[in-house]
Amino acid sequence: MVVPMRHAGTLAGINEDEFNELTHLIRTAEVVLTEAYKPHGINIGMNLGRSAGAGIVGHLHVHIVPRWEGDTNFITTVADTRVIPEQCEDTLKRLQPIFKRLT
Repeated sequence: MVVPMRHAGTLAGINEDEFNELTHLIRTAEVVLTEAYKPHGINIGMNLGRSAGAGIVGHLHVHIVPRWEGDTNFITTVADTRVIPEQCEDTLKRLQPIFKRLT
């Protein structure tokens, strides 16, 4: 998940520098996830507003979800079910060095 440093609820609510930083981090996350997990694809998305499914209205964030052929739709983002059977601490150990190298 990528989140702007300043609280905002929409893309229109962040300035140009924040937008550029947000998109740069999204691209970096794509590279990191691809290197670490070798997914077949990646879903990148955001929900703006309650009717669009935003869990926290007024809080802009971008979901970046690695996907593999044969996985089960959005199971990786709902119902506390994970396609990658890995503890959060192990994920951090896997991703952090790659993020540090690229940033």
